[in-house]
Amino acid sequence: MRKILLPTDFSDNSIDAIHYAIDFFGSQACEFYLLNVQKVSSFVSDDLMAMQPSESLFNSIVNSSKERLEELITHIENQYENKLHQFKSKVDYDNFIDAINQLIEIEGIDLIIMGTKGASNIGKTIFGSNAARVIQRANCPVLAIPNGYKYHPIEHIAFTSNYYTKYNTEDLKPLLDIVDMKQSQINILHVKESEHLTEHQENNRALLDECFSNTNHAFIELEEGDLFKKITNYLVDKDINLLAMMSRKHSFLERLFVRHAAESFAFDLKVPLLVMENTGEFYLK
Repeated sequence: MRKILLPTDFSDNSIDAIHYAIDFFGSQACEFYLLNVQKVSSFVSDDLMAMQPSESLFNSIVNSSKERLEELITHIENQYENKLHQFKSKVDYDNFIDAINQLIEIEGIDLIIMGTKGASNIGKTIFGSNAARVIQRANCPVLAIPNGYKYHPIEHIAFTSNYYTKYNTEDLKPLLDIVDMKQSQINILHVKESEHLTEHQENNRALLDECFSNTNHAFIELEEGDLFKKITNYLVDKDINLLAMMSRKHSFLERLFVRHAAESFAFDLKVPLLVMENTGEFYLK
C-alpha cells in the first residue's frame, strides 16, 4: 500500500492538491497522511523560554487543527467513498521541514503531494515558499501541483535532462511506477547546448535509455535557447500532463554556481511537477 503525505494549511491550493492526489491514485490502495504544522508564535516562545508554557493555548491550537483535519477527512470520505483509500490526520508543532521529514521516517512515506501558490517574481519568493523548501530538503519525492490545477489522465509525461547525471532505476522508481500505473508515454527533453554531446553525456543518455527500456519513451532535442521557455512551450504545445526531473541536495557553494531548476520550475508551471532526488554522479560542464 502506498503512503502519501499531504501537507495542508487548509488553503484552497492545498485542498486542491489533496483532491488531485485522491483522483491520481483513484484505483490504487493508499494511506493518505494529512499533515498540518503549526508554528510557535513569538509570545508562546517567550513563555516556554521562561518555563511557563501556555499549555491551554498550545492544546487549543493543536485541538483546533485536529478538528479541522478530521472534518476535512470526513468530507473527503463522504465525497469519494473509495474503499481503497485510508486517511490519517497528523498535527505537529514544529519546524515545517523537520515535521515532514520526521513523518517520512516514522511512517515510511513514499511521496509528498502538495500545492504551489505560484509567483509573479520567482526570485523574490522562491526561498520563502514551503513548496520550494520541501523540494529542496524533503527526504522523499515531491509532486508539486499548480494552484487550481484539476486532475487529468497522465497520458504524456516530459522528463528533462542535460545528460550530466549518471542515472539509475532506483532514483527513477517514482516516475517508473507512475508510467507503469498510468501507461504513459515519456518524452525525454534535452535543450541543446552545443552540436555534439560529450562522452559523459552520451554514456548517461544510454543509461537513461536502458532505465526506460520497458516504457514507451522517446528522446526529444529542443533547439538551443532559454531552458525554461523552451520546456514550458513544449509542455503547452504537446499537451503534457506531468513534468518530471531529478534534483540534488546541493552544498551551499554548489548552489552559488548551479541554478536549481526544479525549485524555479515549480512556480512557473501549468502542469504538475514530479521531483526525484538524484544520488548518482553528476558532471558539471
